[in-house]
Amino acid sequence: MENIDGIRNLLEKLSNARGISGFERDIQKIVKAEVEPFVDEVIIDGIGNLIASRDGNGPKVMLAAHMDEIGLMTKFIDENGYIRFVKVGGWFDQILLGQRIVIHGSKGPVYGVIGSKPPHLMDPEERKKPVKAEDMFIDIGCTSKEEVESLGITEGLPVTPDRSLRKLANDCVTSKAFDNRAGLAMVIEALKRIKQDVTVTVVGTVQEEVGLKGARTSAYRVKPDLAIATDVCISGDHPGCEKTYSTVKMGKGPAITVLDAGGRGIITPEPVLRWLKETAEKHEIPYQVDVSDGGTTDATAISLTRDGVPSSVISVPARYIHSPVEVVSLGDIDKGAELIARSVESAGAYF
Repeated sequence: MENIDGIRNLLEKLSNARGISGFERDIQKIVKAEVEPFVDEVIIDGIGNLIASRDGNGPKVMLAAHMDEIGLMTKFIDENGYIRFVKVGGWFDQILLGQRIVIHGSKGPVYGVIGSKPPHLMDPEERKKPVKAEDMFIDIGCTSKEEVESLGITEGLPVTPDRSLRKLANDCVTSKAFDNRAGLAMVIEALKRIKQDVTVTVVGTVQEEVGLKGARTSAYRVKPDLAIATDVCISGDHPGCEKTYSTVKMGKGPAITVLDAGGRGIITPEPVLRWLKETAEKHEIPYQVDVSDGGTTDATAISLTRDGVPSSVISVPARYIHSPVEVVSLGDIDKGAELIARSVESAGAYF
């Protein structure tokens, strides 16, 4: 229970923080404070990745978790004080309408809502179609462009959902940005649990949601012998997932990726897969296997760096990914952290 309480507190701190792709500074500060006592050196590279290194024995293992979350950016303020925006990362437009949001302006946070033309004024054919993001706007209660600007709001500002972590039944929690603050919490917790004198580098990567950018540059610098990326993966255990043939379920432990994006992303090398599975079985850590034809993770970019890095992904099963109401099991994060810690400690015996 002590582990679960600590993980919940850490995840709450991480997920409540604001940091869309390219604007990760606030979350970066939190991660730095968490990992500094457990490493020899922390640096921030040119693109904003946080790289925390511990020198020891055995192969150099890179643990990567992206810090950025999907969000929006202000694009245009009209004469009546309504703000148009662009999406940053992969949003499903229907989720946006009606959300409360926070604009991070030069004078502090400004709260608003996402609105559109009322359905009452739509003709019957219009009401049958989902509203597109380009037909939505942000309403902060102002009546002119000048009033908006007086609050420190201009074009080019990051926007995040106005959400904070809430507990659900059992060990489940919900909030925004569990993609990938859940994976980030798992890596931080794993670092704290590593007891042996091993060589490990934890990287909080930037701009994953817009092209795996931070993973590419940080892996080039770190030059790892092995890499584990952490992220969330789709939990196939709720209505609407019946035809996905996914065996991954929340509450059944972390998922080890064999293949994602139908092979266009990472394909875990057999020695890496054996290392992770045998470590889990040796320490009686429950795990699942994830085979996906959907998206990919930082592991893809890392694996293709320099002359190739043997890589895989350990994921937290999650529901409602890329929404402000993502749901995860704290127990899965706990077990995932244990698997990562024990795997790093045993890497020398496998490679």
